[in-house]
Parts: sequence; structure tokens; C-alpha cells
Amino acid sequence: MTIAAAITRPQRAEGRGRLAARLLDRRTRIHELYQEGAAKIRLPDTFDASMEAVIINTAGGLTGGDRMDWSFVAGAGTRIDVTTQACEKIYKASAGTAEVTTRIDVGAGARVDWLPQETILFDRASLFRRLDVDLDESAEFLAVEAVLLGRKAMGEAVETGLFRDRWRIRRSGRLIHAEELRLSEGIAAIAARQAVLGGQVAFATLLYAGPLAEAYLGKVRPLVEGTMGGASAWSDKLVVRLAASDGFTLRKILIPVISVLRNGASVPKVWNL
Repeated sequence: MTIAAAITRPQRAEGRGRLAARLLDRRTRIHELYQEGAAKIRLPDTFDASMEAVIINTAGGLTGGDRMDWSFVAGAGTRIDVTTQACEKIYKASAGTAEVTTRIDVGAGARVDWLPQETILFDRASLFRRLDVDLDESAEFLAVEAVLLGRKAMGEAVETGLFRDRWRIRRSGRLIHAEELRLSEGIAAIAARQAVLGGQVAFATLLYAGPLAEAYLGKVRPLVEGTMGGASAWSDKLVVRLAASDGFTLRKILIPVISVLRNGASVPKVWNL
């Protein structure tokens, strides 16, 4: 092996995608669309005034050193549902940490539903994920993030690695919600603790920010009763935490809850149960 070959650095995936929407003829229309590298945004036809955006990482997964940057702007009165083409897989990292940053701005009277499919962590994966949202005083926002610690049906388990998840939700610049999750090193041992996941390997957080938080709470709580989960609402905000033994079981609980928070609409069609 030559010296040049020995010091060759592995190729890393990078991507940036940006979508801005505005209201035109009472429908949500594209105002700006930008794609670079491994980041792609597809906009399937909808049968109402809303817009559905499907984001795609053409690299087929992430590993240490990969970078993805997403940005969405919902202009006044618009409605955007953002989802992913498939579950995002975070593979073993030989070096470095994968980083995914998402920025969402929601204008007056607009609503954004952030509905990515599950993130699947593999053993020794390393991921730092950030979600920054700024809402107008009259805007609504729904976020769903689900994580699988390996694929149980495939006999996979996550013993060690790094997963950091950072949320900052603001309304007119005022912080209304912050999340800071870190799982590192002995992830399996941490997840086994009763105060953490109690041995479950699939978990999710849902956040709704808007005037219907209290009204939704009474409909959501019966859906999570008897599960490892709970729901609370305060100050025009509703938060749901869920954990389950595997991804399929989690989805069976998650999808009805999402439907309630979407006024009866189900998850995007690219989701498959």
C-alpha cells in the first residue's frame, strides 16, 4: 500500500435542502426550492390546499462525518407536511459524528407538521441531530421523532455509540420548549434502566404547539393508556412520550396519536405499517 493510499480519507456524504412556501390562489405553492449534494426534496401532488414535502438522503444512510442540513419556511397562511422517503439509518462510525440540522420557520396562521419516519441506530453509530423552530404567534407546529435502537426483527442490538438530540422551539423568538437527549457509551445498559426506557428499544417524542393543545389532550391520553407512555399539556403545548418493545409496536401506538394531532388526517402515504 502506498503512503497516499494509506492516508486517503473516506468519502463523506453532504447535503443541503431548502424549501420555502407562500400562499397563492389559496394554495400552498413553492416560493423557493434548493437542493445540493445528497439532499433531495420531492413534492408529490396533494388533493387539498396543503403541500407535502418528502426529503431524501440519496447516500442511503449516514455514518461518522456525514452532514445534512435542511431548511423549511412556511409563509403566512400556508400548510406544509414534511416527511422522509424511508427510515434514516445511522451506521457504525469508524471516526467522527454524523450531523443532521433542521431549521423550520412558520409564519402567521401557517402550520408545519414535521413527520420523519423512524431513525434507526446501529451499534457504534454516532449522531448529533438538531431541530430549531421559530413560530409566529398565530402559527401551529407538530413534530414527531421516533428512534429505534437497532432492528429487533433482524436480531440487532445497540450496545454502545453516541446519540445526541437537541430541540429548540421558539415563538416569536421566545423559547417555549427545549429538548436535550444524550445516549452514549453503554447505551444498552442505560436503556435497560427503568427510569430511562425499561429495556424497550423503540421510543418517540411528539410535540404540538398551538391553541388546540388542551383539546387534543383528552383525545390522546386514552390512546396511550396502558402503554409505556404519557401525555401532558400546558401553555398551548402538548408533549407525548412513548416507548415500545419494537418499531412495529411503536407505530401501532404512534399513528393513531399522530392522526388525532392532525385533526383526523393519517400519516403521509410514504409511511408503511
